[in-house]
Amino acid sequence: MDEMNEQATDFKELSVGDTVTGKVVKVEDKQALVDIGYKVEGILPISELSSLHVEHAADAVSEGEELTLKVKKVDDEEVVLSKRAVTAELAWDDLEAKFESGEVFEAEVKEVVKGGLVVDVGLRGFIPASLVETYFVEEFDEYKGKPLTLKVVELDREQNRVILSHRAVVEEEESSKKQDVLDSLEAGQVIDGTVQRLTDFGVFVGIGGGIDGLVHISQLSHEHVEKASDVVTEGQEIKVKVLGVDKENERISLSLKETLAGPWENIGERAKAGDVLDGEVKRLVSFGAFVEVFPGIEGLVHISQIANRHIGTPQEVLEPGQQVQVKVLDVNEAEKRMSLSIKELEQDENNAVIKEYEKEEEHSGFQLGDILGDKLNKYKQ
Repeated sequence: MDEMNEQATDFKELSVGDTVTGKVVKVEDKQALVDIGYKVEGILPISELSSLHVEHAADAVSEGEELTLKVKKVDDEEVVLSKRAVTAELAWDDLEAKFESGEVFEAEVKEVVKGGLVVDVGLRGFIPASLVETYFVEEFDEYKGKPLTLKVVELDREQNRVILSHRAVVEEEESSKKQDVLDSLEAGQVIDGTVQRLTDFGVFVGIGGGIDGLVHISQLSHEHVEKASDVVTEGQEIKVKVLGVDKENERISLSLKETLAGPWENIGERAKAGDVLDGEVKRLVSFGAFVEVFPGIEGLVHISQIANRHIGTPQEVLEPGQQVQVKVLDVNEAEKRMSLSIKELEQDENNAVIKEYEKEEEHSGFQLGDILGDKLNKYKQ
């Protein structure tokens, strides 16, 4: 009787909210029995095992396991215990510290539910669909069982509300990478990039860290470009030269043209003094005409080299867009200058005609002047 009274006295010392330790002695389907040092074993219901849904008690505890538990109910016949309450209390303190510091941590996705994902952080942590990724995700099934890096974005103990975000972690990482890229950029650098988007005024090129730089349409080629699609395509890998960096506004000016060989490079191999080239009259000026003989290469036909006769202005003989043949007089690659002549081609033609008739004169006895007549007079006008 004395022993029973002592046991009863000890039993009454337990109060709701007390923390006790005990060993699991039996695991049933929907509960576990725990020896906490009293004649009556404590009952640990399946609902008090975890903040997440548990199908069978054996999924969360096993016989012989030592547990720290909180007393949920005490009466003459039973003691109801909670593992979830102890875990939650520790979890709240930990999550509040993480929330204050902005700490990034990892947790495994336990459930895929309507509107997002559920993770076990000692509590039921919820990741809304909009906070899973920086992009739209249609199906979340593949996330189940996978770990995600997370940040706490909202906590409310009273409402038992824990909102987490993986998107915030990704955005933070991208921001850091973006800043690293911006800090590394300097005018004059040649870097690799990927064509992201074509516009009427140029091309946006991805250069890493989520940063796009602009290649203005005038910087796509040494030649005139009507449409960006004439030069590059989306997804194309290219090298670009950094022209300018505005770190504050994250604006990067790039050039594709300056990474390409210029039209004047090795021009001496394509045009030498004495060569005859086809060209188009591009511009007329008071002292002559500029003729394009290769894409991006214009040479000057001085007014004195336009015709065999005296002319007051180039417009008397030439007009923009006219196709002409020219003779190369001189090429200066270093100064990007080329001197051309139309007159010398006419003179060469005349000389060829004269030689031909001189040969005929030797065999026929006719006088050269009689044969040519007025054929050469036009060059003396």
